[in-house]
Amino acid sequence: MGMRRLSVVVAGGGTAGHIEPALALADAVRRVRPDAQITALGTERGLENRLVPARGYPLELIPPVPMPRKPNADLLKLPLKVRESVHQTRDVLDKVGAHVVVGFGGYVSLPAYLAARGRVPIVVHEANARAGLANKVGAKLATRVLSATPDSGLPGAQTIGIPLRESITRLDRWKLRMQARQHFGLHPHAPTVLVFGGSQGAQTLNTAFSGAAQALGRAGIGVLHAHGPKNSVAIQQVMGAPIYRTVPYLEQMDLAYAAADLVVCRSGAMTVAEVSAVGLPAVFVPLPHGNGEQALNAQPVVSVGGARLVADAELTPQRVIDEIIPMALDAQRLQMMSQAAMSSGHREADQVLARIVMEVAGQ
Repeated sequence: MGMRRLSVVVAGGGTAGHIEPALALADAVRRVRPDAQITALGTERGLENRLVPARGYPLELIPPVPMPRKPNADLLKLPLKVRESVHQTRDVLDKVGAHVVVGFGGYVSLPAYLAARGRVPIVVHEANARAGLANKVGAKLATRVLSATPDSGLPGAQTIGIPLRESITRLDRWKLRMQARQHFGLHPHAPTVLVFGGSQGAQTLNTAFSGAAQALGRAGIGVLHAHGPKNSVAIQQVMGAPIYRTVPYLEQMDLAYAAADLVVCRSGAMTVAEVSAVGLPAVFVPLPHGNGEQALNAQPVVSVGGARLVADAELTPQRVIDEIIPMALDAQRLQMMSQAAMSSGHREADQVLARIVMEVAGQ
């Protein structure tokens, strides 16, 4: 009697921050067990409808269970919605003969945890610095609880970083550098700063860098600046200086990372993990709203010396001139930051999580 075919169900829908780690885990399990059956759970309105099939995994849709922020009429309807969703999720778990359910938080995870409870072992992974409601519930029911950063607020969590796709964890920036700079039309040898503000761009970053464009040019620094599809920036190029290249958004993040010596960006959990894993020194400018989560995401990398933190309100053209230009020109410092960033654990997180999941599945 050989080993039974491993069946893993991953639950991480809604936003890319929940779906990407789930897919990175799926890829890592497949590399070790090519015959493994991996099923993703999702709802009809999440990004998973585009991302999951594109990566070649089957997607099973279940009714979403929205989390009410405050007690209101919706809260009274929740038990019924939850029951329906849990029932359908249980059918999926039975149909695929699930050996383990791995949840990454968000809408899809709660019904998955409740459906698996007492039937199928559960593994929970929390990517954010502060755990959300679904994972707080999941952690109480789980066999193993894992987190990206040490103080996620989940008791007994083991810190492993965030599982990332292989094109990032295996990226050799030095090897790809010339090709990447050619791809974006950047100067082949100038110190180069990458600037981006998430998928929508960030006004603060746009204003600070366009305001400092001439100083950057005069200092001999090249820039690759993704300003967001809804924004535009006007740049005055300095004659004879390295190119300041503006693009609406970056299709190939791996090439953008390879082209750069330093990055200035927001500090969403996935961004921090990717930038650190590829060893790119960073200046993180956390989003000013929310519960300060973005600053917390960046903290572990900042504390080991792989990144600096600058508050949104303080990122002005003058700050770029005073702080970011000297940093970009200090090759030795950038090298030390790069090594520090790489030590933060995200490079191996996909393999570590895959091993834990197979262990919990009894494989």
